[in-house]
Order: sequence, then structure tokens, then C-alpha cells
Amino acid sequence: MIQSYYRSPDNDYIIAHGDSLRLLKEFDFKFDMIFADPPYFLSNGGISLQSGKVVCVDKGEWDKGLSQEDMATFNMEWLRLCRDKLKDNGTIWISGTYHNIFSVANSLTSLGYKILNVITWQKTNPPANISCRFFTYSTEFIIWARKMQKVPHKFNYGLMKEINEGRQMTDVWRMPAIGRWEKTCGKHPTQKPLRLLVRTILASTSQGDWIFDPFCGSSTTGIAANLCGRRFAGIEQEEEYCRLSRDRREEINDAEALKCLKEHINDLQVLRDSDIAMAHECDACGYDALPFS
Repeated sequence: MIQSYYRSPDNDYIIAHGDSLRLLKEFDFKFDMIFADPPYFLSNGGISLQSGKVVCVDKGEWDKGLSQEDMATFNMEWLRLCRDKLKDNGTIWISGTYHNIFSVANSLTSLGYKILNVITWQKTNPPANISCRFFTYSTEFIIWARKMQKVPHKFNYGLMKEINEGRQMTDVWRMPAIGRWEKTCGKHPTQKPLRLLVRTILASTSQGDWIFDPFCGSSTTGIAANLCGRRFAGIEQEEEYCRLSRDRREEINDAEALKCLKEHINDLQVLRDSDIAMAHECDACGYDALPFS
């Protein structure tokens, strides 16, 4: 059994520190949903504009560029391991840009997943294109796929329609990138907005479900899971970000901090108070089985 780096008092948020490809082989647990933000392999000396300043966009050694062949090998391996950790009716969401998302899609198909949607996240506040030699990058993609070709998956269609003011929700989601209110404990260089993770979780899981993130970074997936009344387990190889994940979870033990997060996320406003309770308040959910010790 893997030793957890941190776990919340109610066991609804658990983090393991280490290499995901190794640790995925060392435990046997089935999750209802996986969200993965794998490396985009973009840290090759590029620059961008942030807060009016030109900055290098290198993220770290884990994001250094790979050949197409090596990228395909990496994607096949982690997606194969993750498939074994999904329940038969479980689904997986994977974020990316054009640099890696086509390799991810090919791997999913090869491994027997069924792709359900490719969500386009249109950023309402993208960084400017400082070269002025091509269109401004303003989108990322999130592939949604289920484990089995013929086993039905969860989709909370009615809730998504309600969030979308009574209309069917499309596969284009307009949302800003992370705000200052999401960085009170620090910031991960590829941190995703809570709004994005909350929507994926509400769309495809039920109260008390287990959600897994194999590259959890600062654990936005975990914070969103707990805000939605779900349980979370994640793996992160950088101890710095394990500490940040711990601090973010402990922050929302404060009622005012928790209220602040919820007030910023419109999708949570359509839910009843009981639906947005923390996962440990769900009487039907037991904690006898945990992914990590």
C-alpha cells in the first residue's frame, strides 16, 4: 500500500508523493473519474507576456520537450495504467493544447477508450501574442472519454442544462484563467482554474464519488472535488507542490475561505446546500476503503 504524503482528517483528500508511472502500479483501487493534466512538453525556452512583462514560459524539467515517438510512448503508458484504475462505468478527462492532445487522442483510441467529447476551453483573458506573427492562443482542449466502449457512463445532463440557463450545454466553455483568489497559498505554473474542474466533476460524478489525478500539481482537482462533495486522491512528483496541495486543502477548513471559493464559482450556485456539502457530510459514504494508506 502506498504511504500518503498528506490526507485530510476525514480522508476525503489524499496525496501521494512520487513518480506517477511507478506508483500507479503499486495500488489496487477503482475510481469513478480521473482528471489528468499531463505535461505538454513545452518548456523549450519560449516566452510570453504576463502582467505586462515578457517572461520565460519554461515550467520545469518535467515539461521539457520530447520527440513525437517519446511523447506517444509516455501517453500510452500512463493512460494504460490509469485505465486499470477506472471503474467500468468511469470516465477520464485530459487537458492539453495542440502540442500534445492529438497524441493523447490516438493513445485513448488505441487502448480501447471511447472518446465522448473534446471540450474547447476558450479563455476570456488570454495572454497577448507578443510576436504579432500568428493568432493569439486563447484555447485549450479537454478530452472526455469513458473506459468501456459499451458500458454506459455517468452524465448529469439535467444539471449541465440547468447551469447553462435551461439550454443544452455545448462543448465550448468560456472561462477565465486562474484568478488571484485561487492563488492565496501560492501558484503552480500550469494551474487550472477551479471553475473548469468543478464543471467536469459536476458533469460526470455523483456525491461521494472518488476522483483521481495522476499529475495533481497543486491539486486543483482535489479542491474542486471537495467543493462538490466528492473524494479525491492524487499523485505528485514534486514535493514543493505536495506542500502547496496540503496548504490549499487546509485553507478550506476555514469557513470564510471556503465561502469565498464557492462564491466565485457560478456552477456551484445552482446546487442546493446539501449538494455542495463537503464529502464527509454524506452519510451514505463510508471510508473503509482508501486508495493510499
